[in-house]
Amino acid sequence: MDFNFFDPSAEIEMTRRHLPHWEQRDAFYFITWRTADSIPSEVMAKWLQDREDWCALHGIATQQEDWQKQIEELPETLHREFYRLFTTKWHEMLDANHGKCLLRQVELRQIIAENLHHQNEVSYQLEAYVVMPNHVHVLVGIPGRDVMKRLCRNWKNYTAKKINAHLGSEGQFWQWESFDHIVRSAASLEKFRHYILENPQKARLSVDHSTAWTK
Repeated sequence: MDFNFFDPSAEIEMTRRHLPHWEQRDAFYFITWRTADSIPSEVMAKWLQDREDWCALHGIATQQEDWQKQIEELPETLHREFYRLFTTKWHEMLDANHGKCLLRQVELRQIIAENLHHQNEVSYQLEAYVVMPNHVHVLVGIPGRDVMKRLCRNWKNYTAKKINAHLGSEGQFWQWESFDHIVRSAASLEKFRHYILENPQKARLSVDHSTAWTK
């Protein structure tokens, strides 16, 4: 399988809820999804309000579909500031290990790992992943277009059913919305790979509380 890095001149499929979602044909993605209790609602609300206020200060309305494209077009210093204040902060909130952190259980992490490998090298190409106590990071090449969000929903729906069955519980396991990012370059691909592999150590987890893999 051959995959591309982000091309600002190529067609982009953009959708959004609280988070923006971009897709391009045959692209590499860094994708994160989290358990429903992984970030307290009041913490998430403040993060969203702070992001909206920062964007408004710089003439960007987050209600517009292309607002993330406007972020990309800001001067480099402002673009880095946004990344530090909001993207980095979002991942730090996850690494704070809020919620029940049920994925500390090795049996539940195994369900996710087996599902990710099931169609590897058939429907997509895994580069790396880590299953943390309350979230999952995946680095993956996805062929075609308009596939990424559907693939992510399939991973989440299948694993939620299996995990709930294992726990004897029901209801929402994963937060509905995921974070996804089209990889910009070969250097970025390796940066994300290292981030994934080093995430357990950065979050100060014992070796038994996470599962990391790379090709």
